[in-house]
Amino acid sequence: MASNSDSIFNLLSYLKRHPEERYIVKSHCTNVVQIFVKDTVKVSDADIYFPDNKLMVNRLEDSFLEQHGSLLDYYWNQLGKKSIGFHEIWATTSHLKQRAAYFVELSYE
Repeated sequence: MASNSDSIFNLLSYLKRHPEERYIVKSHCTNVVQIFVKDTVKVSDADIYFPDNKLMVNRLEDSFLEQHGSLLDYYWNQLGKKSIGFHEIWATTSHLKQRAAYFVELSYE
């Protein structure tokens, strides 16, 4: 079983390489990136880390930020925002069954 951060990394990396598979939403909140992806995209342990119609919230570990900061910057910059010096990132995930989509929200703190 992959960890939540492994699932997030694998999905974000895949979506960076395949932007046609994702839809990024500019949130009303200034520190948030919301990503929707069809649930036909393969996600590691989706049944665990993308619960059906429930939110799962996790703080990404400091080691994840250190190793994958450029990937997180990439998604921040997709909304036309300049890079900021974030200290924490919270990842909220869910499987939205009625929309047949996975939801990922990155909150940059």
